[in-house]
Amino acid sequence: MRMVDLIGKKKRGEALGEEEIAFFVDGCTRGEIPDYQTAAFLMAVCFRGMSREERAILTEKMALSGETVDLSSLPRTADKHSTGGVGDLTTLVTAPIAAAAGLSVAKMSGRGLGHTGGTVDKLESIPGYRTSLSEAEFLGQVKKIGLAVVGQTADLAPADKKLYALRDVTDTVDSIPLIASSIMSKKLAAGAGSVVLDVKYGSGAFMKTPEDALDLARAMVEIGVAHGRKMAALVTSMEFPLAPWIGNAIEVRGAARILRGEDPKGYGIRTVAVRLAGEMLSLALSIPAQEGLARAEAILSDGRAYRKFREWIGAQGGDVSAIEEDRLPRAPYTRTVLSPAEGWITRADTGKIGTSACLLGAGRVKKEDSPDLAAGLELSFVPCGRAEKGQPLCVMHASDPAKFDGAEELFLEALTFSDAPADPPALIRETVRGAEDPIF
Repeated sequence: MRMVDLIGKKKRGEALGEEEIAFFVDGCTRGEIPDYQTAAFLMAVCFRGMSREERAILTEKMALSGETVDLSSLPRTADKHSTGGVGDLTTLVTAPIAAAAGLSVAKMSGRGLGHTGGTVDKLESIPGYRTSLSEAEFLGQVKKIGLAVVGQTADLAPADKKLYALRDVTDTVDSIPLIASSIMSKKLAAGAGSVVLDVKYGSGAFMKTPEDALDLARAMVEIGVAHGRKMAALVTSMEFPLAPWIGNAIEVRGAARILRGEDPKGYGIRTVAVRLAGEMLSLALSIPAQEGLARAEAILSDGRAYRKFREWIGAQGGDVSAIEEDRLPRAPYTRTVLSPAEGWITRADTGKIGTSACLLGAGRVKKEDSPDLAAGLELSFVPCGRAEKGQPLCVMHASDPAKFDGAEELFLEALTFSDAPADPPALIRETVRGAEDPIF
C-alpha cells in the first residue's frame, strides 16, 4: 500500500476502506509517512470530505493509536466536552451535579490556548490540587466519590497530536471530519459509556455560525453512536461570554458562587451547566431528558452539588478552605474599565474579550506558556443591557500594570453600543441526540 495512492483516491472523492485508513493513521503515528504527504491528504479531506463510515473508522484508529482508559469497573460512566469558549466554566458545575446524582465522572480535561480557557489551568489555581494522578488513584477516587478530573496524558490519542500540529500550519483545521475525529478520538480513548457535547458557535467560538456548529455536533454524535456510546450534543451561543468571570482563579470563584446558589444576571452559565448535567443524567440513567434536567436542577438547588464539589477538590489534594475563605490567587493590580458611551450593548466580539484576558496574562499564546492564574476579567455589564457613560463595564486583574492599556483597548473594541435594544441570542439553539444505530 502506498500513501500516494490514498491521496489520489481521496482527491478524486473516493471513499477509503478500513485498512487504508489504518495504514494512514499508523504511518503518521510512527513517523513513517512524510509530513508533505500527510498535509496533502489532509487538504484532500478538506475539499472532498469523508463519509460517515470513514469518519467513524478514522476516529477509532486515532483513539487506538495510544493508551486507552478502561472504565469497565465503574458504573454509569459519563463525560462531557466543550468545543471551547470564554467564561466557560461548565465542567466545574456540571461534573459535581452529575457525580452527586450517582454517575461516575472520570474526566480528562485540557489546558487553555488562545482566547479559550482550559479546565486544568482553572483547577491548578486551587492550592494543592493535583491534576496528575496515577491510573489506580484516578479510578479509585471515582469509585469512592464518583468524580475525578485530571489533565490529558501525552499517550492519549497521539495520532491526533501529530495530525493537529500539521493541520494548524496547513490551514486544514476547519474541516468537520477532521475536527470531529480529533475531539471524538480522545473521548473514545477516555472510555466513558455516555458523552454529552457542548458545541459552541459565535464570535467567541471556533465555529462561527449555528449551522456549522450543528453540522459538527451531528458528525460527532454519529461517530460516538457508531462506537456504541450514548451521545447527545447541545449547540450553544458564544456571542457573549458564558459567564461574567474570565480567568483561572476568577472562574473557580465564580463556579463556587453558582454552586452556592447564584445565577449571574444576563449570563447563561447556570442554564447551560444544568442542562448539560441533565443530558448526562438522561443518557447514563436511561431517563427522559426532562427528568434528567429536573434532577440536575434539584441537586444544584439543594446544595448537594456544592457538597460534592468540595468533596472532589479535597479528595484531589486541593485546599477547600482556600475556596471557602476566598484565598485563591489574587492579582496585585486592578483597573476598572468605564463605559465610553451610553447605549445598549447589543453585540460583543467575544473572541476579543477572551484575548483581552490573555493580554492580562490569563491565557496562552503558545502551548509552552505559563498563564498567570490570578489574571483576568470580572464583567459588570449585562449582555444586551443598557450602559450609561462612565458606568463600570469590568474590572481587570493583572500582575503587571503595564498590561492594562492594551487589554482595555481591545476590550472596548469588542463592545457594540446601539441606540435601540436588541434581544439576546438564543442560548441553546439545537439539541442533537444519537439514535442507537452503530454502523459496525
